[in-house]
Amino acid sequence: MATLADLIRFRDDLRAARYSGARVFQDQNGERIEYRSDRELAAAMAALESEIAAMAAKPASRILPRTSRGLDR
Repeated sequence: MATLADLIRFRDDLRAARYSGARVFQDQNGERIEYRSDRELAAAMAALESEIAAMAAKPASRILPRTSRGLDR
């Protein structure tokens, strides 16, 4: 599963490709994706935005304090 930082990087790469007018995107692993239209590219970016929002809304971890009087049972 991709981390939040990975999703943000993917979104930024797609945004750069969209604004440059490119319809072919190649990621750092060499995977090549060709979008047929700007609408498909926008949909991919929207999907990433929703995943980023969902991940950012979740707390990273939960801390539960545990106290003791120092008495062993």
